Amino acid sequence: MKSRLVICAAAIGIFFVVSHQSGSIGGANTGSDGVDPASLTGKMIFGYQGWFECPGDAASEGWRHWLSGKKASVDMLPDITELDPAERCATEWTTPDHQPTWVFSSQNRRTVERHFQWMKDYGLDGVALQRFATHLQPALRQPLDRVLANVRAAAESTGRVFFLMYDLSGMTSDTLPTVADDWARLEAGELTASPAYQRHRGRPVLALWGLGFTGRPITPDAAKRLLQTLRDQSAPYGGVTFLGGVPGGWRIHRGDGAADSAWDEVYRSLDIISPWTVGRYVDDAGADAYRRTYLEPDLAETRRLRLDYMPVIFPGFSWANLMIARNQPDKALSNQIPRRCGRFYWRQVYNAISAGTSMIYGAMFDEVDEGTAMFKVLADRRQLPAAQSFVTLDADGCALPSDWYLQLAGKATGALRSRRPVSPDLPIVPPR
Repeated sequence: MKSRLVICAAAIGIFFVVSHQSGSIGGANTGSDGVDPASLTGKMIFGYQGWFECPGDAASEGWRHWLSGKKASVDMLPDITELDPAERCATEWTTPDHQPTWVFSSQNRRTVERHFQWMKDYGLDGVALQRFATHLQPALRQPLDRVLANVRAAAESTGRVFFLMYDLSGMTSDTLPTVADDWARLEAGELTASPAYQRHRGRPVLALWGLGFTGRPITPDAAKRLLQTLRDQSAPYGGVTFLGGVPGGWRIHRGDGAADSAWDEVYRSLDIISPWTVGRYVDDAGADAYRRTYLEPDLAETRRLRLDYMPVIFPGFSWANLMIARNQPDKALSNQIPRRCGRFYWRQVYNAISAGTSMIYGAMFDEVDEGTAMFKVLADRRQLPAAQSFVTLDADGCALPSDWYLQLAGKATGALRSRRPVSPDLPIVPPR
């Protein structure tokens, strides 16, 4: 259900210059309260899409990931209360009191810094920045490069961590080499030399999402070649630790996992296994069943293989507007997986930590397209524009603040880091 549609002086310049711009929201990182980038153990890392654009952005595609035509393609709206006027983009939608509905652009350095300042404020570790492999051609990658530069600068200034995750959705075996070319360019631009770049097992982390899913046109042999190429070309830079975003059924080759057992060799060549679980269960009973059937056996198998294991958790799910925009109204279910005021999210936190996992991947920090966003979103349905249908945090009967899921994520991060037993009950009580 995951629908997630860069060797030159210029590369070196963009990462160096943007990382050292002044005026950051959080100020310079002194290291006294920064996140240790040496290991993923004890960390919760959030996926960061960074794909939102507004008209007027350089190389803009218009309202990218906000609208399709004049219809919304997101199911949640951000809370822009704290954003400066220069960070806000006014849509044509108006609220009941005739005020414009505002969104933001990930191309805006200040907004990305603000997101990272929120991570610092709530005790979160950092992000895996999604880099969409279908946009790696020179004509398309400028926005990706700018977001990467924004994320690097923000992580460095706030003491958070980041690493790159290539999303292979839409790629074929023949197009995979563009990923290796792009990574070579970024390594030559000293991306992994950033003090904020996450390392694990002594090497920089590089994630590849989309390995081994059924129905995807990437063969095991092509995946193995890509991994070997990336490993060889990274050797002069100190090597790389591979995190693989794989299907929930990777171990048993069922469901979303490709049946071809040749994928087993690919999985064994990774360093960290991270099965995608968004949409694989819809309630506590389903999450518990997933723990028994997948998570705990996965942990046992990765320990046997001497690999690390990073399960994915998510707060809920909704993609009605996205499906309507894609002309698939039969899939347009609003609030399809209810958040239940945070209880659904916390059940997964409890299951992952009590099962013995040492690291967790949170889907996602800013994903309003599929309703998995953890950052500040509109909480009250009375704040919504009348022209479109959106999900707010009060959808399940709780009058929650817009930062509710940042609060919960902070509690989850603290629990994971401390390695203390976790209660299945919410650590904070939701208002009603």
